Amino acid sequence: MKQEVKTDVKADTKKVDAIAFEQQKQEIIKKISGKLRRYFAKTIDNATPTQIYRACATTVKDTIMEKWARSKEEQEKKHNKELYYLSFEFLMGRALGNNLINLMQSDLYREALKECGLSLSEIEEIENDAGLGNGGLGRLAACFLDSLTTLELPAFGCGIRYEYGLFKQKIVDGYQIEMPDPWLEDGNIWEVERPEDKVEVHFNGRIEETFENGSLKFKHTDYNTVIAMPFDMPISGYDTDVVNTLRLWKACSPEAFNVRDFNRGDYVLATKDKELAEVISKVLYPEDNHYEGKMLRLKQQYFFVSATIQWILAKQKRKGHDLFDLPNYVQIHINDTHPTIAIPELMRILMDEEGFGWDEAWEVVNGTFAYTNHTIMAEALEKWPVEMFKQLVPRVFQIIQEIDRRQRENLQSKFGNDWGKIEYMAVISNNFVSMANLCLTACHSVNGVAALHTEILKKETFRDYYSLTPEKFKNVTNGVTQRRWLCKANPELTKLITESIGDKWIVGSDTLDKLMPFAKDSAFVEKFAKIKKNNKIALAKYIKEHNGIMVDPESIFDVQVKRLHEYKRQLLKTFHIIYRYKSIIEDPQNADMTPETFIFGAKAAPGYHMAKLIIKLINNVADVVNNDPRTKDILKVVFIENYSVSVAEKIVVAANVSEQISTASKEASGTGNMKLMLNGALTVGTMDGANVEIAELVGPDNIFIFGLTSNEVLDIYSKGSSGSSELYAQDMQIKKIVDTLIDGTFSKDKNNLFFDIYQSLIIGNNGFSDPYLVLRDFESYIDISGDILLEYKNQNKWNEKAIINVAKAGFFSSDRSISDYNERIWKLR
Repeated sequence: MKQEVKTDVKADTKKVDAIAFEQQKQEIIKKISGKLRRYFAKTIDNATPTQIYRACATTVKDTIMEKWARSKEEQEKKHNKELYYLSFEFLMGRALGNNLINLMQSDLYREALKECGLSLSEIEEIENDAGLGNGGLGRLAACFLDSLTTLELPAFGCGIRYEYGLFKQKIVDGYQIEMPDPWLEDGNIWEVERPEDKVEVHFNGRIEETFENGSLKFKHTDYNTVIAMPFDMPISGYDTDVVNTLRLWKACSPEAFNVRDFNRGDYVLATKDKELAEVISKVLYPEDNHYEGKMLRLKQQYFFVSATIQWILAKQKRKGHDLFDLPNYVQIHINDTHPTIAIPELMRILMDEEGFGWDEAWEVVNGTFAYTNHTIMAEALEKWPVEMFKQLVPRVFQIIQEIDRRQRENLQSKFGNDWGKIEYMAVISNNFVSMANLCLTACHSVNGVAALHTEILKKETFRDYYSLTPEKFKNVTNGVTQRRWLCKANPELTKLITESIGDKWIVGSDTLDKLMPFAKDSAFVEKFAKIKKNNKIALAKYIKEHNGIMVDPESIFDVQVKRLHEYKRQLLKTFHIIYRYKSIIEDPQNADMTPETFIFGAKAAPGYHMAKLIIKLINNVADVVNNDPRTKDILKVVFIENYSVSVAEKIVVAANVSEQISTASKEASGTGNMKLMLNGALTVGTMDGANVEIAELVGPDNIFIFGLTSNEVLDIYSKGSSGSSELYAQDMQIKKIVDTLIDGTFSKDKNNLFFDIYQSLIIGNNGFSDPYLVLRDFESYIDISGDILLEYKNQNKWNEKAIINVAKAGFFSSDRSISDYNERIWKLR
């Protein structure tokens, strides 16, 4: 009898839930219909897809806006410490689907639109990816904002409202062509302009020095003014009433146009000042291989940090906080070196406008700023010409000079007359301002983004700084949000996981470990395999529509998607494809005929010649391999153009193999490896970045590790030779592969097309050939790739390994990263 009562209660509960769901669904339909009538004078039946999207998005936004208003009010009342996360990039992706996940309303909107004969997924496709970032740096910042809000920590993302993204990539005849990315051309539903918070940013001019009341005063005169106009985007968290803010600054001229010039008929001159001001926030990463491009980048950096610092201080004063106590209320985090100029800017305002002495201002600055390093590569550690700095921000440069003078005195007291070491560690050296050294000097915390990366920072890159202040150095391994990269990207797998272990993993990623027993559960494995196949079928359809290439969903989907840079070694992957191609056509009886589909996605910086040439090589290899009757049913090569967050969501869920093959010691962490692991791809990689931690978590049987270690790589560099020319001369297999660059195999019309790649490998620049050790790791990579082909033949075993990877991916949640940052660095409540 008791069992019957329980059953009845369950049935009643389901009935009530169904009624509530139906009511909410009808309310959503009503709201969308109302938006269409009021904004477009349309109905659901005759509205365009774009109008439907805007109606859906504004309906969702209304819900968020109410939470946002309450959150802002609560934050204003409280006097808790707040985080300001300064980043040159925020690669947010599309907002509609992500906000629905966080509001837990995806099913409601999906069913509401379905009842109207519409598809939520098709409506989501209408939204442009926000052009606010490029690679892992920006995507990490986006994941961090999601986690900060989900964990209910008060935070603001701060950056630039780029009118155009990096560029829209088109592949024409195998070449990358850069097109404008006008992501704001239809407006941005999710932003709110805040003219009440606009501030002035001053460039150029001169500094007047006077004595007042026995003190030296500095006055900036004859400067050029740019208005920084803030636009705020709400950042929702999963199943929480807290909404944080992404504040983006747009550059505007103080005058729309010069009336006097206009009335004289000089229309171009009348709008010149406006255009010069607004170019600051026009494009993400303007090309900097010329003086004007460098100047514009530095101008962008000062523009957004000056505006941000002014806003932060005004807010603290409004709340009645004493600026001497700023570190108790504010933590400013510098994401890579781009925002470093915020350090002397805060010093400038505290001293010149707030009356602080140097020591008082320095104490506040030191307690307020923390810095994340994202690279050990010297060329990526920003340095700016002294003359450029002095011209653009003269007062800030004076402050940097004084920081450098005091730091040199400190270094001499520690290292004596070791001038080489002092020069290397100085803030200003050889007529350049070192932004990394400025961070190391001024910030109270410096962190790497993977265990190996942090050790290299401590023992190699910043060894001398570490010897002075070891307590500053911390490790916080990167992470990605499982809500975007599993819940949003892979709903079928999300449902299977939740049915199996419950839904706590969505906000408690460590509970994914409960999946471990399911790796040997035949029913679960079968469902898991079917989901992966469905995702592969969907990606195959996308490839057919966008590339015109038919790929076999039964083949191994071997994926390398990331920024195109030589150290990430897309070239090594391409050489492996050439090796496979030659093996099949030269010895089909003994070659492994397991079908493989090699999928690339990457953008190369417009001025990066070698990276763009590698893209051309990949596409030329694809043309040959895909059309050769001997291999076209076994090997397929696909380069998916215009790689973005929304494209990544389609790729990572379909991947079988995750290529993380950077030269050991070069990759700080990687986050693509985490997204792919989370969706059940097996990693093939060097012991580099977060691969080290992945290997420790999943064990050696569930990852494919090859190649030189970071210590071996550093030892090779110390000896000054890669040995590539000897390898080329002695190893016929390597010679055969490398010679395809110059023998016309993949460039029949232009035999010297890929000579620059050949030269970099065999002859080199400045005497060092093959700087990223492609040839040194080639044999090891071929061997491990053969192991992958063998392992894939046993699908049950392969799926077991894939499930283990998903189960162990919880550590790489950005929720864990943010918790670590907060515990070790920020101390937010």
